[in-house]
Amino acid sequence: MERLIGFDVQLLHDAAIMGISIFILFFGLSYLLFNPVRDVLKKRRERVLSELEDASTKSKDANELKALYESKLKDISLERDRILEDARKKAKLKEADIIAKAEQEAKIITQRADKEIELEKRKALDELKREIVDIASVMASKALSSSMDMNMQKALIDEALKGIGESTWQN
Repeated sequence: MERLIGFDVQLLHDAAIMGISIFILFFGLSYLLFNPVRDVLKKRRERVLSELEDASTKSKDANELKALYESKLKDISLERDRILEDARKKAKLKEADIIAKAEQEAKIITQRADKEIELEKRKALDELKREIVDIASVMASKALSSSMDMNMQKALIDEALKGIGESTWQN
């Protein structure tokens, strides 16, 4: 038999057996090694995708919480400003009320003081008037004691007082 391209039957037979052996070895190793590695890679890919989804969800939740927090912070800031403004208004009203009361009390005190001054002035004038009358009476009694009687002294004192006049004692 003649050879075809220089291959003998034994070589073809050995090549076929080697191909079948390699094919069996490939499927055996694929089953024993490649499939478990593929499963590990598949699980790892799924775990990474799951973690990415969780991270995305948590990021969305964090953004929502941040927006809620900022909204509440803004509301609190507005509430604080409103409360401060109310407190300022109340303080101004209280201040005006206290000032008005103080002015009223000061006015009352000055009126009382004016009345007391007027009373003291009148008392002093009355006392001065009495002292002048007493002094005039003593002087007149000493000067005229021998020549005048009581009725005449009284008439002279009354006449002197009328001559001085009430307007002199009012100022």
